[in-house]
Amino acid sequence: MKPIRIDDYCFDRIHLWLQYDPFVPEFIEMVIEVFYPANRKANGLVMFNHGFLIGNDLLWYPKKIAGMLLDDNPLFGINPSAYYNYSEAIVEKNWAMAFVSASHAQVDWMPWTDIGGNPRVGQETFAAASYLIRYGLTEFFWLAESRGHNSKNFDAQLASKAKFLVSNNVIFAGHSVGGAHAQAAACGFDTLSQIGRQQCRPFNPVIYNRELLPTFSMPMTDWPEADRANPVGLLMLSPVDQHVPIFMPGMSDYRAALASRQMPMAMVVGQCDCACLDMSQPPAWSGTPGVESQFSQLTGDGSWVVASQVERGSHCGYLTNKSPLCSVAELPSQCKRCPGVEVYKPMGAETAFTAEMLGKFINLYPNGGGFEGGFNDWIGSEFITWLNRQSPCCDLNLMPMPGGGYIDNVPPA
Repeated sequence: MKPIRIDDYCFDRIHLWLQYDPFVPEFIEMVIEVFYPANRKANGLVMFNHGFLIGNDLLWYPKKIAGMLLDDNPLFGINPSAYYNYSEAIVEKNWAMAFVSASHAQVDWMPWTDIGGNPRVGQETFAAASYLIRYGLTEFFWLAESRGHNSKNFDAQLASKAKFLVSNNVIFAGHSVGGAHAQAAACGFDTLSQIGRQQCRPFNPVIYNRELLPTFSMPMTDWPEADRANPVGLLMLSPVDQHVPIFMPGMSDYRAALASRQMPMAMVVGQCDCACLDMSQPPAWSGTPGVESQFSQLTGDGSWVVASQVERGSHCGYLTNKSPLCSVAELPSQCKRCPGVEVYKPMGAETAFTAEMLGKFINLYPNGGGFEGGFNDWIGSEFITWLNRQSPCCDLNLMPMPGGGYIDNVPPA
């Protein structure tokens, strides 16, 4: 499709195949949605992991077969940007924002689901971000590779013409299971590869185009470091993790790696959010001393992570569009928190809060650069000052946190 332009921003979609490792015959089909400035000089990229949309419906395979005849693809019907459209937050600092959807197989007999705990999704997200950095907005990446020299269509300038980022800095963000998957992506390439080997999920991706005889990129280990995503921040909205031995190892190993990372990390949970506070394994956050949570695992070695809790916050209140699938998490039969309390719905105060929070988070970074300073600069930053109050914005209140204030954090030793 041709990019859609509105004012100074464009929207485009790229369709690719990913092989997780050149020595492992495991592939996945994916679509990248991206908002980017028309001047193609984005200072950084927000790579957002969507939650409830990961995977496909029960008719995925019939739709896929029909699509081969009708030149269509069921992945094109999945548009996470409609549910997480915080594009107003990226405009002021001239950043880009992207999403990746994949025809995911959480387990072989349930190819349409992903309930969290699968590090492959974080790997895909990192690969998608790195693709956008290295090749930009083109699906003809092979014509810029060394193997393309044998093609009459070879164009050594193709990648540079297609690029839209002036740095490889990436804020990884996500909601629900996507919030946990973003934790893996934020670890960076070396850690993803190392833990992937330990979990029998090796990661050295090769990217393919969608042709009958596909061409492909070099494995990511052969890419210059400047062409791979450089995680500079992590923003988690009600992260949900799951652990099922063999099938879903969960993100605890990745959180252990992040616990020693000196980079801004923020987690937001809802007071009434059963999905991340009760159903997640472990829960995203707990105010009870001694209870293990994703937050406590992230603070194990004194990381920079902070957490806040939204009063009357829900699991779906962040969304910019209503989703019947997400709302299942908030049915009275599923959630016993906050009985009789009117929680936030999509497109309300919690949505506006999320967009403004993302904008404040992006403001931490100088144009084309990473965060400057140490832990004290982070805790004393405008973002934390804004977040650490009862009502940051939008007629929305935060809950008091242990130790006073409206953020929870464990200072580095």
